[in-house]
Amino acid sequence: MKSSFSDLILASVICAAVFIGYGFWYAAIASKSVEVTGLESQIEAKTEAVSRMASTRAALAEISGDETVVQSYFVPEIGVVAFIDDLQNRGRALEAAVSVLSVSTGGTSAEPALLFSLSVKGTFDAVMRTVGAIEYAPYAISVSGLSVDQDAKNSWHADLKLRVASVSSGTPAGALPTQTP
Repeated sequence: MKSSFSDLILASVICAAVFIGYGFWYAAIASKSVEVTGLESQIEAKTEAVSRMASTRAALAEISGDETVVQSYFVPEIGVVAFIDDLQNRGRALEAAVSVLSVSTGGTSAEPALLFSLSVKGTFDAVMRTVGAIEYAPYAISVSGLSVDQDAKNSWHADLKLRVASVSSGTPAGALPTQTP
C-alpha cells in the first residue's frame, strides 16, 4: 500500500505544481492581455488622429485655391506699381489716359488700405468706360470721390479718388483683413 500512497502524494504534488503553473501562466497571460488591449486602444486613437490629419490636409488643400483667389482682391504694399500699371493699361485699352496723382496708405492696422487719386483724360465715352473698368476691376475697390469736367469740345477728364484694400508686407498667408461693405 505504500506505493499507492506514495503514488497518491506524488500525483497530488504534480497536480498542485500543474495548478500553480497554470495560475502563474494565467496571471501572466491576463496581464499581457491587458497590455494588448491598451496598445490596441492607443493604435485606434492614433489611427483616428492620422485620419483626422489627412482629412484636414485635404480640406486645406481644397481651400488653398480659394485663398489665392481671395488674396488676389487685395493689393499688397509691394504690388502698388503693378496695380498702377494695371490701371493705366485699362485706360489705354479704352483709349483714355490714366494718371496717378497721389498714392498713400490709410485704413487701420486691421484693415489696411491704399488711397489713390487718379486723373482720367480722353473722350467722354472713353473716360466713363475707364472709370467703370477701374471701379469694377477684380480688386476690393471703393470709389470715394468722382468729378467729371469737360476740358475742350471733345476732351474730358475725371478726377477719381479710390480706396483699395491692401495687405501689408508682413501679413502671414491666410491672415486676410476683414472687409466691410
